[in-house]
Amino acid sequence: MQTTVTFKQIDPSSSLKSYVQKKLEKFDKMLESPADAYVVLTVEKIRHIAEITLTCDKVKIHAKEESDSMYSSIDALMDKVRIQIKKNKEKVKHHMSGKKQSIKNDITGEISVEPEPAKDISDPQIILETIDYKPMDIEDAVIELNSGIQPFFVFNNARTECVNVLYKHNNGKLGLIQPKG
Repeated sequence: MQTTVTFKQIDPSSSLKSYVQKKLEKFDKMLESPADAYVVLTVEKIRHIAEITLTCDKVKIHAKEESDSMYSSIDALMDKVRIQIKKNKEKVKHHMSGKKQSIKNDITGEISVEPEPAKDISDPQIILETIDYKPMDIEDAVIELNSGIQPFFVFNNARTECVNVLYKHNNGKLGLIQPKG
């Protein structure tokens, strides 16, 4: 990790600088690519302020902490940075792991797609209705279907980018109509 330590209104100390670098080395294992850390150590009257800006790929973390001693400010700052890195990693992990996909599988486990028998209609009257459909996931469509009064909901599946229809069966289960291919 590329580290830059700046001292403001405090004498530059190699022990403080090495302490900061030692603490930041632990984050190298947590981060997946090389990072740059800009640390500013400031003393204002009796307040000891430690501030960091950490950039790594698309991640930019900024934290600031103050206390009565510089070492405790640095420790508290590193705890904040550790929490932010973990939070960001969980966010990326959740997004990349396809959690929405697993929810989709849970929903489609209950959805049965059975063709209904065709009714013989000799003189069909067709009423044309236009609808607005927006891209969304299946779980969002289930929420929309349950909140409305219509027995079906038409939406653009965000995963497949195809038009799908979600409908309520007479037995209370949900059906999903989607194109093949």
